[in-house]
Amino acid sequence: MTSPTQIDELRNEYRNRQVRWGFIWALTCAVLWGAWYVPGSVIYAESPFVDAPTSGGGYLLAAVVVTILNAVAVLIAMAVWVAVLGKTKDYGRTLRQVKISRWYLPAGLAGMLAIFGSVVAIAYIGAGFSAVAALLYPIVGALAARAWYGETITKRAALGIVVIVLGGVVIFAPGILGEISGAGGGAWLGYLGGVCAIVGWGLEGAIAGRALDVSDPDVGLTLRFTAEVAIWLVIVVPICSIAAGATFWSTVGAALASPTVLLLLVLLGLTFGFCYVSWYKSFPLIGVGRGQAIAALYGPLALVWLYVFTLEPPGLEFVIGGLIAVIGSFVLFTEKRDVLEVLRAVPARSTRTSTSARQEA
Repeated sequence: MTSPTQIDELRNEYRNRQVRWGFIWALTCAVLWGAWYVPGSVIYAESPFVDAPTSGGGYLLAAVVVTILNAVAVLIAMAVWVAVLGKTKDYGRTLRQVKISRWYLPAGLAGMLAIFGSVVAIAYIGAGFSAVAALLYPIVGALAARAWYGETITKRAALGIVVIVLGGVVIFAPGILGEISGAGGGAWLGYLGGVCAIVGWGLEGAIAGRALDVSDPDVGLTLRFTAEVAIWLVIVVPICSIAAGATFWSTVGAALASPTVLLLLVLLGLTFGFCYVSWYKSFPLIGVGRGQAIAALYGPLALVWLYVFTLEPPGLEFVIGGLIAVIGSFVLFTEKRDVLEVLRAVPARSTRTSTSARQEA
């Protein structure tokens, strides 16, 4: 018979393992997420995207096509991943559970906004800015998680948020001031894309965190990208067909006809797909805010990846701002282990209500 002491030891061992794997998954996400910016940047040097005019919405159309193809590539990678894991039936079963799968539609919409914003930032300003600008997304995620399902923001976490904001000022301020003074290059869409990435990824984590409490992360991620691809194909593609006409379809056709672009799409699907797998797996283990904060290490890693493959040094403001934001992220998530374990604890008086709500979901 197991003694109470042994039960406590097993419980502590389980909690330690849970937190440890949460950190491992989040760090894996950071490595792969940073790597995604390399093919995401290089694809703009290939035809037909390199030939897109900078004026008249040419770059914006190219960003739409790149984001659509990226979403399709990730969905294919995830479908293969789910099939290899033997979870295809789970995918269909979860999809039919509308009270669960409904959460992945707004998550897909938020993620779609974030990815499109990042691609626009790459197109109009550069991959270095796009990578470090989105480092502010843990702020949105932590605040949304706090507002929606009571995930705790401690004093230390609040200090981390303040530091991340300071890093964001360093990242955004030089370019914004240049635009205001007339010394910039008319890259307002790029800065707007950076803001969309911050808001989109922050909200996606908080929304998906609700569904991940009651569904498998691998299946949930595939549902999230199913929702994004559906939104692109059902809503955005018809709008682009009307607005851009033959130009839109010729761009898509030329991209799919290029072996180099297809290779880059494979790399985009693999890096982004499996960074998302790691991201989603970390949320139930250590909380949305902390999972997002650790994954924010992708910023400096992206600068390293870009320098290794392009040999172009990043802007000094990106390096400084990125490091400040990462320091803020570490402050945000380096709580004591006992704090991490109760981040999403339910108050005793609301336990019954919360349990009923989860059963409904």
